[in-house]
Amino acid sequence: MQLVIIGTGYVGLVTGTCFAEMGHHVICLDINADKIAALQRGESPIYEPGLEEMIKRNIKAKRLSFTTDYSSAIPSANVCFIAVNTPMLADGQADISQVLSAAEMIGEHLTDDSIIVTKSTVPPGTTDQVNRVVAELLMERGVHLNIEVVSNPEFLKEGNAIQDFMKPDRVIVGVKSASAAAVMREIYAPFMLNHERLLVMDIISAELAKYASNAMLATRISFMNELAHLCEAVGADVNWIRKVMGADERIGNKFLYPGVGYGGSCLPKDVRALVAHANNMGVQLHLLKEVDETNIRQKNVMSKKLASYFSTRGGLLGKSIAILGLAFKPDTDDMREASSLTLIHQLLDQKCCLRLYDPIALNRAKELIQSPWVTWCESEKEAAFEADALVLMTEWKQFRLLDFSALLSVMKGNAFFDGRNQYMPEEMARKGFDYFSIGRQPIFTKNITHV
Repeated sequence: MQLVIIGTGYVGLVTGTCFAEMGHHVICLDINADKIAALQRGESPIYEPGLEEMIKRNIKAKRLSFTTDYSSAIPSANVCFIAVNTPMLADGQADISQVLSAAEMIGEHLTDDSIIVTKSTVPPGTTDQVNRVVAELLMERGVHLNIEVVSNPEFLKEGNAIQDFMKPDRVIVGVKSASAAAVMREIYAPFMLNHERLLVMDIISAELAKYASNAMLATRISFMNELAHLCEAVGADVNWIRKVMGADERIGNKFLYPGVGYGGSCLPKDVRALVAHANNMGVQLHLLKEVDETNIRQKNVMSKKLASYFSTRGGLLGKSIAILGLAFKPDTDDMREASSLTLIHQLLDQKCCLRLYDPIALNRAKELIQSPWVTWCESEKEAAFEADALVLMTEWKQFRLLDFSALLSVMKGNAFFDGRNQYMPEEMARKGFDYFSIGRQPIFTKNITHV
């Protein structure tokens, strides 16, 4: 089947490449000529494990191609997927202008019966808007075609997107007709060989299901972060609390890890978009408003811990702070809404000298941070050089077994602030660190028996 994917951002590129991997012929279309030129060379504009190799393989097999030309791509398509960005507006609503622009281009160039799919995360009712835009343009052109617009939201986790697409938990399709449902079943058939995971429903429910899923994940994270504050106040260990909760099969153990707040392109934007859309419908989502506000507050936690620690050590002014991990999560270079950015700007306001390191996201970070107080580092040890404190902000796998002796040997101070609860407090204190984490009591090396 000939598929066209409009948009070569995170969702569009992964979607198109995985469809090609399963045998579909796919054209990925984008108006960014530089990005398309790089993709034609097999160069991925985003970091996602395994993606660039898959792109090159499918280009070579002639199942995957890239273009900026709507007039050549759209007429040949059996199905057009709209996978463009829906950024957040100032009031929290999703900006669907790129979705509607893509719909206009489809309406201007479509020459045969087609199914149009909204893959972008869009508020309820957007798919019907797309249908109206395309239908009006076809009418203006005097072209009579059978078209149907369906909803097929994505559920991809950055860093694990290929696995998510190739072996999905579920595939959601919102349709109005059995014939459109049959086409979508055919497209996704290669992904359903071992287990049927395709759920067909009405369009509004499909659109809302994506927002509801992300809102629930955000709620669990913010709940655990709130609970972590209570644990620190009463002397409990949030890790034990998490394990007890996770052992209850009604709750499960996913997304129960406290930290320094969620970020990325989905959870913050989708929670706010859902709240804003509900407001427009006269519905107040009080719980989700607080989920977002809790997350905003949580991003201030690490700077407060640092300020408290150094308040009896001359203050933060002029201190050298090393930050390990800048991306909003591991296995991606995405810096959108990253908690590290909040911490970095707060420390720069305090005139701290920052030494920053991330295995993948340094180039993305350099685009966002320009300051003479920042030193960009190529390793953990370089970042730790003469640092008064180390701060872990992203739990990259390579940080799990750090050479703590080597790090401590080049540091000026001995404080370690763990924003992801990666290490055991007593063990870190025995290694010579004053250790701080989330939802657990701080521990100082002077207060522990060294073995």
